[in-house]
Amino acid sequence: MAQYIERYQRRRLISSYFSVVLSIALVLFLLGVLGMLVLNTKKLADHFKEQITISVFLKDNAKPVEIDQLQKSLAMADYTKSALYVSKEDAAEQYSEDIGENFQEFLGYNPLKNSVDVNLKAAFVSPEQVEEIAAGIASKTYVDEVSYDKPLLSLLNDNVKKLSLWILIASAIFTFIAVLLINSSIRLSIYSKRFIIKTMQMVGATKKFIRKPFITTNLKLGILGSLLALLALAVVLYYVNSSFPELNLFQDLTVLIILFSGVLLLGILISYISTYFATQRFLNLRTDDLYY
Repeated sequence: MAQYIERYQRRRLISSYFSVVLSIALVLFLLGVLGMLVLNTKKLADHFKEQITISVFLKDNAKPVEIDQLQKSLAMADYTKSALYVSKEDAAEQYSEDIGENFQEFLGYNPLKNSVDVNLKAAFVSPEQVEEIAAGIASKTYVDEVSYDKPLLSLLNDNVKKLSLWILIASAIFTFIAVLLINSSIRLSIYSKRFIIKTMQMVGATKKFIRKPFITTNLKLGILGSLLALLALAVVLYYVNSSFPELNLFQDLTVLIILFSGVLLLGILISYISTYFATQRFLNLRTDDLYY
């Protein structure tokens, strides 16, 4: 009978520890994902901004030397990320592939123009700056037209600002929820031992002596939960970076170190504070109050 009770108590203890570790790991994993979004908001915004293309269409009488000079000057400009020359023949071939038929056979000629496609650096992608750059390029005599998607540019800038604001708000809310969830899990695990706490106190053990094993145990559980969260986070980051290599998530190791250290420290800190106040609460309760 004694062995059965002992096994039962051991199973309950393991189950309690498992639930605490699992809740800490899940909450910190989601918090880590959100933290990665916060730390990489600018990188994500810059990535989308740099997809905006300015198409510089050239006149048919533009000389090869003028085209070459324009392409090189644009490539060397401070605001340029890339400048690619596209001949009218290449453009016609690409367009024919897109629509699935040779439009030149139908029209009898190639209506497209030679062009230079310019992708700007993210710092220069705003409606005002792009308009100024486009006007400067259009002033050249051999440039026929400068085209870019103005509505998309305005929409992109507005959405980037909204996205940054909402990610910060969501981070604050979710951090608060994470603290509450981890705190609740630890308090429930300590609640099941409230009679042991009171018994130790009644036989003369000091509050510090009683708190110490609970704090030590839950700190270990907090570290274990944090490590599991970091392992899951590393797997997700590897998958995302493999699927979207242009984001270069592993390029800035400082960001990753800050993120992983923050998740680990948060797990330890919340575990310590929650355990301290949970044990303190039961230490301050009267014996009769333990039954409620």
